Amino acid sequence: MSEPPFWESTPLTEMSQVQWESLCDGCGRCCLHKLLDEDTGDIHYTSVVCRLLDQETCRCSRYGKRQELVPDCVVLSRDQVGDLSWLPDTCAYRVLASGGKLATWHPLVSGDPHSVHRAGISVRGRVLSEEAVHEDDMESCIITWVPSTRRDC
Repeated sequence: MSEPPFWESTPLTEMSQVQWESLCDGCGRCCLHKLLDEDTGDIHYTSVVCRLLDQETCRCSRYGKRQELVPDCVVLSRDQVGDLSWLPDTCAYRVLASGGKLATWHPLVSGDPHSVHRAGISVRGRVLSEEAVHEDDMESCIITWVPSTRRDC
């Protein structure tokens, strides 16, 4: 009998840096600008992405320098495992933190880094750079293809 894959046998808090990083499916959804509804606590995703997102690969074009270039870029860490509710419900970090299983389209499961795009999970072809949208127009960019989430989940 073969060993289960690391994401099924290793808690998020105990994963190596390489394991942790490999959980990212490359969807780019975490790079979507989000709007918080102060009244309800709902977080609404917009079709506007960080200027550093390569919209073809759905990966950060300056990953190693992202915090220097975008100071409010959130770096996911093992310390945040209990506070990932702002991430899309398809995100592997959030799925595994809540006890779920990775989807069949996830590159670790499929063995194909493009499966996330073919499954329609990635932001490829659906977004605009923040450089093309004025901050006052963000509300008109709210999308429904990534469901809203609750901040206090």
